[in-house]
Amino acid sequence: MAEFVRLEVDEGVATIRLDRPKMNAISLAVQAELREAAEEVSDREDVAAVVLTGGERVFAAGNDVKEMADMSYADMLAVAGPLQAAVTAVAEIPKPVVAAVNGYALGGGCELALAADVRFAATDAVLGQPEVLLGIIPGAGGTQRLARLVGPSRAKDLIFTGRFVRADEALEIGLVDRLVAPADVYAEAVEWARQFVGAASLALRAAKQAVDGGLATDLTTGLALERAAFAGLFGTEDREAGMRSFIENGPGQARFEGR
Repeated sequence: MAEFVRLEVDEGVATIRLDRPKMNAISLAVQAELREAAEEVSDREDVAAVVLTGGERVFAAGNDVKEMADMSYADMLAVAGPLQAAVTAVAEIPKPVVAAVNGYALGGGCELALAADVRFAATDAVLGQPEVLLGIIPGAGGTQRLARLVGPSRAKDLIFTGRFVRADEALEIGLVDRLVAPADVYAEAVEWARQFVGAASLALRAAKQAVDGGLATDLTTGLALERAAFAGLFGTEDREAGMRSFIENGPGQARFEGR
């Protein structure tokens, strides 16, 4: 039984919930539990989409500084890999993932939100990568995912200054995708995720892998990834059902089995 990361599944939507009062600081234990939760929802056939949340008051205020403060270079070499691996495991969930961000998403918390496919944030949410103020840099993907999301110049501004970004600016620069009243963030995230229950899960998996894989390479290689994924779906029962339904009943009526 996990101590700090709760996994709940309700009608096809999984919720991965950080639960480490007061501020959901991401410790080594939290990282391990996050990785386990991500791997479980990736494998479970009853999960169509995932909501990532820290609760109504705070998403995650960062990695556990007290835990890191006395670490040496050698110590950090040993734990930097697992730190990145936990966030990468969330990013590689082969299903739609939405982060429901209330309160603070700073440092490692912001990096965790960046691992989601989309981010819904409360109108009073605050995000940022303030690691430079501690004499370090983001170490769980922040320098890479943030730059790919908002562009290198904006990412450098946020990382170099360590400044906090309020919700309206986060929306403006593309750091978050939707602003929601604080009380409604989680519910709207669940509603977004629920639309994928009964959807063509193999096509969703292929689309996510093609987009993410393409971002990591050049256009020619990305197009090759897309081409292979596109052709591969013609070997699935879902493709047959989807096209047959379109011809017979019009768009949006197909029933998919994930095969």
